[in-house]
Amino acid sequence: MMAGWQHGVMTVIKINAITVPQESGDELAQRFAARAGAVDDADGFEGFELLKPTDDREQWLVITRWRDEESFQAWLGSESFAHGHRSAAERQGGPAPEPVARHSEVWSYIVAGGSDPR
Repeated sequence: MMAGWQHGVMTVIKINAITVPQESGDELAQRFAARAGAVDDADGFEGFELLKPTDDREQWLVITRWRDEESFQAWLGSESFAHGHRSAAERQGGPAPEPVARHSEVWSYIVAGGSDPR
């Protein structure tokens, strides 16, 4: 069985490519750590990684895996998504912090080939 393929359903992979100035990368990582687990209970959610560049690139990658597109879209429209994307200050009624990202775009993929890790 190919990675990403389970019971006839193909995992959907969403990659949010976030452009962050090098001096703001640690702040981005801290903000993600502060909301760790916010998506874990979403129906159809399969996993999450935040990838930090190891060279002088400014693109960080947020990779989430979903059972299907419908699960991802349901999460986007949920209160859990809205709550998870508010800062701790905003959740307590304060102002939003300045954004650390200069640009962000979401890419959508499915597994088309590869090796089976078993």
